[in-house]
Amino acid sequence: MERIINFIMRCVLGTIAMYFINTILAGTQLSLNVGINAVTVLTSGFLGIPGLIMLYGIGLYKSL
Repeated sequence: MERIINFIMRCVLGTIAMYFINTILAGTQLSLNVGINAVTVLTSGFLGIPGLIMLYGIGLYKSL
């Protein structure tokens, strides 16, 4: 039960972090947005902060 709650909390916090990072990047006029969908939420849930960094790294690579 503890693992399930931990996973859900990481999903929620990862989604909130993606929202704020996307908002900050939009304010600086950078076009590096990571969409908030099931795949990105699950990635942040499974991998945590390294997963978020990976998602934005993939977005940066894709924008080049």
